[in-house]
Parts: sequence; C-alpha cells; structure tokens
Amino acid sequence: MSELLVSPSPHIQSKRNTTALMNDVLIALLPATVVSMLFYGWNFFFLLVAAIAACVLCEMLILKCCFHRRECCISAAVTGVLLALNLPPAAPWWIAVIGGIVAIGVAKMTFGGLGQNIFNPALVGRVFLLVSFPVIMTTWNSPAGWLSGVDAFSGATPLGTINAGLAQGQSAADIVAQNGYTGFSALFARMGGSAGEVSALALIAGFIYLLVRRVIRPHITVSILAAVAVMTAIFSAINPAAYTGPAFNLLTGGLLLGSIFMATDYVTSPMTGKGMIIYGVLIGVLTVLIRYFGSYPEGVSFAILIANITVPLLNKYCKPKRFAKEAK
Repeated sequence: MSELLVSPSPHIQSKRNTTALMNDVLIALLPATVVSMLFYGWNFFFLLVAAIAACVLCEMLILKCCFHRRECCISAAVTGVLLALNLPPAAPWWIAVIGGIVAIGVAKMTFGGLGQNIFNPALVGRVFLLVSFPVIMTTWNSPAGWLSGVDAFSGATPLGTINAGLAQGQSAADIVAQNGYTGFSALFARMGGSAGEVSALALIAGFIYLLVRRVIRPHITVSILAAVAVMTAIFSAINPAAYTGPAFNLLTGGLLLGSIFMATDYVTSPMTGKGMIIYGVLIGVLTVLIRYFGSYPEGVSFAILIANITVPLLNKYCKPKRFAKEAK
C-alpha cells in the first residue's frame, strides 16, 4: 500500500514554474524595451542596466543575509525592466538605483519576498521617486535617440500638454489638433513621456504574447480599458471642450503599460475572474478621476496601488462556489 502524502496547495503541478512565467514576461516586454532604446538611445540603456542591477543585487543581498537562501532573481529583473520603462528617459542612472532599492528592499522583501508583497514593487519605486525627486521625475524629453540620429529636446507629455492648455482656457479638441495627437502617432510615434510610453503598438504586441502563452488572463486589462473608455466617453460627450475622448486616453500615458504588465501581477491582483473585473474597473475609474480632477496629469500608478489594497477583500468576497453541499 502506497503512502498517503498530505501537502499544502497547490496540488496540481506544472512545468511552468515562476522562472518560466517571468521569462515570458521579459519576452513580452522586449518590444517596448527595444523601441524605447531606439528612440531614447544610450541614456535609457544606462537606466535599464542600473535598474535591473539594483533590483537583482538588492534581492540577492537580502536573501543571503536575512533569509539565508540563494535563489534565482528573475522576478527582480522583471521589476527592474518595468521600473526603467516607468522612468523619464532623461533621468540620471542613480535615480534607477534608488528606485530599484526601494522597489525590492521596501515594497517586496519587507513583506517576505516573492509572493508576499501587497503592492506592485515597480510602482512603489516609481511613486517614491516621484514624491522624492519631483523635478527629475517630471522632466520629459521628446523621443529622438538612435532612430532619428538627433539630440533629444525637452517636451511635455501629451497629458501634461492637455492640462496646461485647459488651464489657459483652450479647448481639449484644439489642443489635440494643434499638437498633432492622432491615433497613429500614439501607436508608434514621437511623444514625450516615460520610456515605456513611446509606442502603444509595442505594448499591445507584448499583451498578445502574454495572452497566447496564457501567462495572464484578459479580464483585468480589458476591464481597465473598458472603464476608461466608458468614463471618458461620458465626460467628453457632456463637455468636449474640457475633457479628452476615449482614443486619446487609451493610447497616451502609462495606461497600456500599467494595465498590461503591472495591474496583472499575480501577487497583487485578485485570483478569480469576478474579482479581476471589479479590480480592473476600479483602476480604470480611479485613473480617469485622477487625470481629470487630480493634481497629476497621469493617474495609472496611483490607481493601481490603491486598488492593490482592495485585493484581499476582493479575494474574500469573490470566492468560487464549492462543488459539494455542506452537511446539515
């Protein structure tokens, strides 16, 4: 008679472990990373290397000194890439180092390491830098770099340009037309912003890869985009002079980067389909409210971190039904 083995969940084993999943995420981030490097040149390359090195070395050091373990830090490398894509491309390399240390040392390892953190580490690092170094984190460069062969020049993000124009009494439609913010330019064009915002098309390609590989489910991303589309359509229909429409809000800023790669993080997002939809709608609604009425033109990072807090409640509220009835 064979022994009866009792072990904690998960009971279904798979060859797709954490390392394999993180490798898929890195592959999905490759199009956005390559495009960002082509547009922003060596400065983004140094930011990327500094962010990855800071995240990986910080996690290795904490694992060795505090947990007495040596593990593969591929998830830390993913955090480093995401952090670099969320930084202004003209930022100095040491900004990425500080952000990486905060992301891993504070947001991840303080809670116990991989699978224990309640906030997305890359976003915690970004928000910490935004609060601590607001001038550096809000100094943008228009894309130039290796692809165009000319030096980059300072320029506002599309969302920042809209806010500034509205404050001066211009209409949203006029600002969009004057600056040439078309749908095509948002997909793959010379728009200022964080390094990962330069090409919506590259981010969408990564999203398709993750879906094909079944690394993520579409619930969260689609819910976020749908909520943003519906809310911005309502606001722009009521007052088109004061509010931008769905196409502009969906393709500009960090919405795609955040909804595809950070809101879908396994650890900090709900486990059930129903919970994912509620979670995504919450992020979309908060993003629009911050963009329209907040002091920052971009609201995705704050929206995701706020929604991270609700995940334990969503997991509890959206439990799947049991297959068997309870005995009376």
